[in-house]
Amino acid sequence: MTSATLQHEIETRLAEREPDVEVLLVEVVGGGMARVFIDHPEGASLEVCERVTKALADVRERFALEVSSPGLERPLTKPDHFRRYMGRRARVRTREPREGRRSFTGQLVGVTDREVTIAADSGVIAIAYEEINCSNLVEE
Repeated sequence: MTSATLQHEIETRLAEREPDVEVLLVEVVGGGMARVFIDHPEGASLEVCERVTKALADVRERFALEVSSPGLERPLTKPDHFRRYMGRRARVRTREPREGRRSFTGQLVGVTDREVTIAADSGVIAIAYEEINCSNLVEE
């Protein structure tokens, strides 16, 4: 099962049982573990993580499940995530090299529904979402 498929399944389940919880990222690690990064308007407290873990009982039957808050270097996976953190520093890793590089770190200066624009050390670069392998905020 891919991470994207599992993320969709988890988002659908939590939309019913924990509608205030936002699923930021789901990673399937080594085929046997699922890491779920969540957020909540009041923060992803231990209590919220426990409720999410209980709501995902069927996922726990298939995977070792780890539910946690995103921390300071939170993942950015959707246009809304990038919009929310405009002006902050982020690292974007591309699937294929661009200008001989795969990793770009800089200030988020533009976000559309198709791409994100970063003012990196090497200059301003626009990267389409389908080209992004992974991205996250970077501590300032």
